[in-house]
Formats: sequence, structure tokens, C-alpha cells
Amino acid sequence: MQTLAILLAGGAGTRLTVLSDKRAKPAVPFAGKYRIIDFTLSNCVNSGIYNVAVLTQYRPHSLNDHIGIGKPWDLDRQRGGVNLRQPYQGSNTDFDWYRGTADAVFRNLDYIQDHNPQLVLILSGDHIYKMDYSPMIAYHQQKGADLTVAVMNVPLDETDRFGIMTVNEDNMQVTEFHEKPKKRDKGTLASMGIYIFNTDILARRLSEGGEDKSRIDFGKDVIPSMIVEDKVFAYPFDGYWVDVGTIQSFWETNLALTAPDADTFLNMHDEDWVIHTRSEERPPVKLGPQALVSNSLISNGCVVRGEVVGSVLSPGVYVSPGAVVRDSVIINDVWIGPGAVIDRAIIDENAVIGAGSYVGYGDDMAVNKEMPDKLNTGITVVGAGAQIPSGVHIGRNVLIHSERNESDFTSREIASGETV
Repeated sequence: MQTLAILLAGGAGTRLTVLSDKRAKPAVPFAGKYRIIDFTLSNCVNSGIYNVAVLTQYRPHSLNDHIGIGKPWDLDRQRGGVNLRQPYQGSNTDFDWYRGTADAVFRNLDYIQDHNPQLVLILSGDHIYKMDYSPMIAYHQQKGADLTVAVMNVPLDETDRFGIMTVNEDNMQVTEFHEKPKKRDKGTLASMGIYIFNTDILARRLSEGGEDKSRIDFGKDVIPSMIVEDKVFAYPFDGYWVDVGTIQSFWETNLALTAPDADTFLNMHDEDWVIHTRSEERPPVKLGPQALVSNSLISNGCVVRGEVVGSVLSPGVYVSPGAVVRDSVIINDVWIGPGAVIDRAIIDENAVIGAGSYVGYGDDMAVNKEMPDKLNTGITVVGAGAQIPSGVHIGRNVLIHSERNESDFTSREIASGETV
């Protein structure tokens, strides 16, 4: 059955703070050499789906450069391929930007109908998981569904982060949908943001909203109305799936891949399910005579002359002699000076950490004053291109904005919870 995949990759990703200042969230580097969107794109081609549209919006340049014509994912072939689509000015200038997930798809209905697929598979570009969509497509057909939603059980105390579904346990037909319920009494069956629509039903339901109506989001608007009008089924998924949309989840998920048992939940070495990416030509990893590396992911082009423990290093990172990187995520081309210590931190690309500096210092866990809801677990974040002077001690939950230079540091001590 002909299927067109639509990847929603336009969100600003503000919960990732400075990591998404200059790039869309799906373009944020992950697990060393990859980008977040690589997992969803790879799922598509590994499932035999080669017609893929990526709907971008917020700072799309990094994402556009990364995907290109889709060659690393075998999406540059004559049959199918990848199409990058950005919002364009229409007749109503108030709606130039996508207002939500359903609105983004509605604004691309002409593109969908030109391809004339029988099914439309709608995906998010910012989740980490491996999934064969073929069984879900077969399930959708077997149920005679108009819409099938992939679901998984989540902890009860996390249900307010998801769309929660109630189903008829005999046949898994959805009877209720609650978008991020404040009361934790609606069950634990959460939507994964993976939808299969019959194309005609999708077009009809979105068009009923129209440009001046309220069908903006699938979770808030489209799915609740379809439960009443159409046949909506839940497809249970019991594999590994993580939304890395917060600093804590991004840090945790990266570091989980350094554990000895990581292949049991997300096997990155599976030759039958390769995670494809666009890789730069970089030299092999080089370890100096003083290097100590344990439980870490070290990407191509890295030079390690110090100590790296339980951390993830993206391509081109340089760790000087005497430097220690511990429980941290270091993104492309960061230079870490002699004797510097980085502990429980995320350092974005091209940052410079001066000799003898300490990023993630002390036991004070004061939350960040400017972003208390985003930086509150002890992780310090340094933005792209920031230059940390030599000998500076930076506490926990500190945010260093992108492109800060030495003159921005007026003190040798940056207390926990502060922002530079």
C-alpha cells in the first residue's frame, strides 16, 4: 500500500535552551555522530518507506544542510525521495507560520494529494527510537481504521506530559483522548505522536477546520473529534522510545548509551537496522599517552590526551592533557584546555574551555534563576562558540549563552543558578 511519510520538524525546541538557539531541535547532535532526526529518517527507509516530506520552520538551515537530497538515507533515488518543505506566504498573511502540527499538514495538503498516497504516516522528527512501521501499517489495514495512533505505557507521574488515551480493551479502539491531563487519573497509555491516516479522511478532517477555524493541533483538535466521528485505534508499542525535548532527557539519553548494556535497549550496532547519518570526513580517533577513556562514546576526529569518563564526544573534540570530562555531552569541535574539568555538563559546538577551568563545580544545586523550569537538575549548559576564560569556576544549573567571550566573565566564580 502506497504510504507517504510526513516528518514534523519545525518546532523551536525552547526547552533545550541554547542548544536550539541556532538550529531546529531535530538538527541537534545526538549520540556523538548523529542528529536527532536521523532516527526517524532511518526508521522510514528501514521500513521500506521512501516517500518522505520534512516540514521545517524554525531555523531550518542546519537541518536542510544535514538532510540535503537525502543520499545518506538512500532517499535520493528515482522512486520516492525526500522533500524539505517550509512555510510560504499565502493569501492570509496572519498564517504564514505553521500554527501547530495539524495546521502544518493542512498547509501541505496539495503536496500530499499530488502524490496520491493511500496512507499518510505522520511522525515527529525529535524522538529517539527504532521502529518498523510496517506492522503498524498492517494493523491499521486489519482494523479497517481511519486513524491509528502508536501508544505506549508511561509512568503515572509523567502522564501530564503526553496525550493519554482510553481504549476498549477488546479491540483497542480509542474511546477517549486527554491532551496532557493535569489530573493523573486518565490511565498511562500515551500517544507517541506517530499517526497513520487514510489520506481521504485526513484531507476531509483537516479541510473541515479551514484556515480560520481551530484544527491547529492533532492532539488538541483533530484526534478528539475523530474519536466521535471515525474509527480510531491504538497500536501498542513496547520498544525503546524517548522524547529528548528537555535538557535533562537529552543529557540522560545520551549518557545512557555509554552504559555497557546500552545495546539491550538501543542497539546502535545492529547491521539489520542501521541508523544512517551524514558524516563529515574526519581522521580516526587519536588517544595520547596520558589518555584514560571508559564507558564513553568517542566520535571520529576526536583527540583525547586527558581523561573521559561516562561521556559522549561528538566529532572533532580536543581534550588536552590533564583535562577531565565526566558525565557530560560535548558537541562538535569543542576545545578543552589543559587541566580543565567538565562535570555533568553539555557543551555546544566550537566552545573553548580555558585551561584550569571547572564547568559543573561544587555541590550547590540552586536552580537557574532565569530558567528554573529548564535547568534544575544540576546540569550546566555552555552555548555554541562560548569562550570560557582560564581558571573560571562555573557552578551547577548555570547557562552560558552562545558566543560569550572572555570579557563577559566579570568574576572567576559563576555561582550555581546564574546565567552569563
